[in-house]
Amino acid sequence: MPHRKDEPLIIVSNRGPAEFERGPDGERRVRRGGGGLVTALTGLATHRKVLWVASAMGDEDVAVAEEAGGPVEIEMDDSSYEVDLVVSDPDAFDAFYSVIANPQLWFVQHYLWDLSNAPDIRREEKRAWEQGYEVVNEDIAREVLRQVEGRESPLVMFHDYHLYTAPGIVRRAVPHAFLHHFVHIPWPHPDAWRILPRVWREDLFDGLLSNDIIGFHTNAYVHNFLDCCRELVGAEVDYRNATVRWDGREIWAREYPLGIDAERLRRVADSEQVGEHEKQILARRREHLIIRVDRADLSKNVLRGFTAFDQFLTDHPEFLERVTFIAQLVPSRTDVPEYQEYLERIEAIVAVVNHRHGTTDWMPIDLRMYEDFHEAVARYKHYDLLMVNSLFDGMNLVAKEAPAVNTRDGVLMLSENTGAHEELGEYALSVNPFDIEEQAEAIHEALTMSADERRRRADGMRRIVDSTDPGGWVDRQLADIAAKQRGD
Repeated sequence: MPHRKDEPLIIVSNRGPAEFERGPDGERRVRRGGGGLVTALTGLATHRKVLWVASAMGDEDVAVAEEAGGPVEIEMDDSSYEVDLVVSDPDAFDAFYSVIANPQLWFVQHYLWDLSNAPDIRREEKRAWEQGYEVVNEDIAREVLRQVEGRESPLVMFHDYHLYTAPGIVRRAVPHAFLHHFVHIPWPHPDAWRILPRVWREDLFDGLLSNDIIGFHTNAYVHNFLDCCRELVGAEVDYRNATVRWDGREIWAREYPLGIDAERLRRVADSEQVGEHEKQILARRREHLIIRVDRADLSKNVLRGFTAFDQFLTDHPEFLERVTFIAQLVPSRTDVPEYQEYLERIEAIVAVVNHRHGTTDWMPIDLRMYEDFHEAVARYKHYDLLMVNSLFDGMNLVAKEAPAVNTRDGVLMLSENTGAHEELGEYALSVNPFDIEEQAEAIHEALTMSADERRRRADGMRRIVDSTDPGGWVDRQLADIAAKQRGD
């Protein structure tokens, strides 16, 4: 039965659109939730009535959830949301998030494991799956069931790798619900999933295949998912129509590449706050500026990027003192030991490169370890080369944001393993993220490229970026939901 417009669409994700905190004055405040997923989904609230079910992330979230006993109305970003925060046992949530979701699932889906050394899946990890991942998914699913009770045609949209088993719980309790799941990170080939214990895989695919539609950023991820369904669970797969037959139902696998709100970003780029940062950037700018703006995540391949820059300076000493590489990195997952070590290695390699090539008044790499959106946008406007050399990336929105506001026909170096590469690869300098020499050569090509070629590439990227936005991303998914409900 088609979803009724008077019934709210239910979005379900681990992190919600807002987090609550206490200010210095003791007053409760609301701040926007972090992460690209929240940015992508906030557009939904402008399309229709939305109820957002998410985990309570901090003490103040827990207090709000316990006081309200259900959804709370918040106003943010010129939109209103009903947010329903779910409180889980702290130990269960820690096992869910810090032992299973990060690192197990994140590492598998980004091909990050050094398989000769890790992972070792022991009793602790299996206990974390049973008493952490499954428990939090059950907590979320129970709240979804409470919200859909009595509704004629509930529509529930799950998001990302944190909630793979929740749809199965909802499907078993409410067979007529329409369930949709969007995976925001890469979907790897079947062999990658064989790292995980068999029972985890069975639970994971049972949950995912309880949905009616499963969305990914790229066609390559759709194909990998279909391969997994065929090889790992023995499902009947139709590659031509991208469908899976499972448990007497037909599941659609679809690609929905996420766009950015380029007009909104350009308004930010013209703001006074960005202008103040621009003055500092231009006052200190050398002849060439290379930038990267990333989380300090293992998947972002920061170390090889700096190594390639080191190689470039060694091969082309004529660029010494003429180029600066500004890297704005946000520390990420600092509770995971591999990430703590990664931050230390980043700082160490920057020190080595700066010592090897720097002078008394020139530092080749300018490392900034903090988050400042307006400062990042100011750098977007003035780069000559943007480095995006991720090992694997679901999409990578920086690759779309920066070209949208750049004023210098800057060149994009883009890893062939990013989701954005399917759309932007024709106009970027495409690189193998493991090939240091190729990346070093790409830096030289970008900084010596003719003005006409730079303009051709920059214009092409802007056309692609401007052709999609988060609203269109949402609309395509809702159109497929309507088509499947009609039986098209």
